[in-house]
Amino acid sequence: MTKAGGTALRPADPCCLVIFGASGDLTKRLLLPALYNLAADHLLPQAFCMIGVGRAPLAQDAFRSNLRNGLREFGKREIDEDVAEKLLGCLTYIDGDAEDPQTYERLQQELTRVEGERATKGNRLFYLATPPAQFAPIGCRLGGSGLAREQNGVWRRLIVEKPFGSDLASARELNRKLLEVLSEHQIYRIDHYLGKETVQNILVLRFANGLFEPIWNRDHIDHVQITVSEQLTVGHRGRFYDATGALRDMVPNHLFQLLSLVAMEPPARFEANAVRAEKAELLDATQVHSEADALRNGVRGQYRAGYIANEAVEDYRKTKDVNPDSTTETYVALKLMIDNWRWAGVPFYLRTGKALRSQLTQVAVKFKQAPFTMFRDTPVDRLAQNFLVLGIQPNECISLKFNAKVPGPAIAITGVGMTFKYADYFDAAPSTGYETLIYDCMIGDAILFQRADGIEAGWRVVQPFIDAWRGAGAQGLVAYAAGSEGPPAADELLARDGRRWRTIE
Repeated sequence: MTKAGGTALRPADPCCLVIFGASGDLTKRLLLPALYNLAADHLLPQAFCMIGVGRAPLAQDAFRSNLRNGLREFGKREIDEDVAEKLLGCLTYIDGDAEDPQTYERLQQELTRVEGERATKGNRLFYLATPPAQFAPIGCRLGGSGLAREQNGVWRRLIVEKPFGSDLASARELNRKLLEVLSEHQIYRIDHYLGKETVQNILVLRFANGLFEPIWNRDHIDHVQITVSEQLTVGHRGRFYDATGALRDMVPNHLFQLLSLVAMEPPARFEANAVRAEKAELLDATQVHSEADALRNGVRGQYRAGYIANEAVEDYRKTKDVNPDSTTETYVALKLMIDNWRWAGVPFYLRTGKALRSQLTQVAVKFKQAPFTMFRDTPVDRLAQNFLVLGIQPNECISLKFNAKVPGPAIAITGVGMTFKYADYFDAAPSTGYETLIYDCMIGDAILFQRADGIEAGWRVVQPFIDAWRGAGAQGLVAYAAGSEGPPAADELLARDGRRWRTIE
């Protein structure tokens, strides 16, 4: 594992990792496998310990056994038992309500004990792997109790999972509450998408290649498509999803992170504040629609019964814990414009949805068509579209489509492609996507994390769609069959501009 410039990484700083919600799925499925991978790569410090905090009354051995089983089930690599046992040996557990002051008293006692035994120098990383409703109460308790106070050269940091708020007002309120007891530099708002290598490579592709940066603007780019397509249905998350929907669940975080990386201005330096400032400025430059324009430039859909990979899928409204008259969207398509010099007049089309044909995350940059004039007297009747496609899931790749002459005496042109696949060039160990993010928190590198102003700028763009769709109720909610590419109305969103979506394959 290497950082910018290809330099080998050092082990993280000595610290104690405290995970709230440690008995939940996130810890078992993603966090512990990520920590194991860091340990196997010798990136965890020797002076390291973990404390799990959860509501479930579990004995230490039962808690460790549960996580050991999760590591074997969800780990991305072959498990070295010595590494696993050493990691699990760092772990202790306390049970308690996260809003009960006595929980923090017991946590303080446990921290005092394990920090002395493990010589972690008092550095603490608090991870909120909890429902969003607990983010503010836990953060305020940590700040108010002094557990997160920085003094005498020690650091104290807080990782907050998504979703960070449910609308602009709640995001502002959450920021306000956390910033009353913590400093901005202590808060790491995490989005696991930014742990993916291909997402991070967007910055390298843009700013480390003279081939692309000079043409990355309105003079050469026609439009940009950002797609996050999921085959998965809502499954057992009906209660959460019906109260949230695709817009809140995916757009202010995952899709806007991709948008900001693709469209941001070059930072003065590759440093956290510079990078995050440019990302926030890009989102701040994104047009905020009126509610009427939001209705015109947004599509919301809900899946009906269908088939995915030859398996029957039930109607969303028949999912357990979903309102049978639900108007919650499981699909979103948006047209956004950016009001700055680089992107004036260039539309950005975003789409995401559940129960679609296939799993696909990609950014497709469409370059403007070359003049057809010189070929008007040849058999050529059309030119292939020039797309630069950044594949993020399931295939990590970068592909470029351009025109070439077909061999033979006549002038015939066809589209051809070149594709770079990460697996062909790099022998990267399997990962969960959290390894880089957890490591960066431990060394204090906030480049891949969102700042308060960036969070609020994203919600400002989303808020008119929330308000417009709430006011419209069932009107304007369109259906699509599970296993399709989404509702026809999404195709019409681009068709009226003379464009079309790339096929979800």
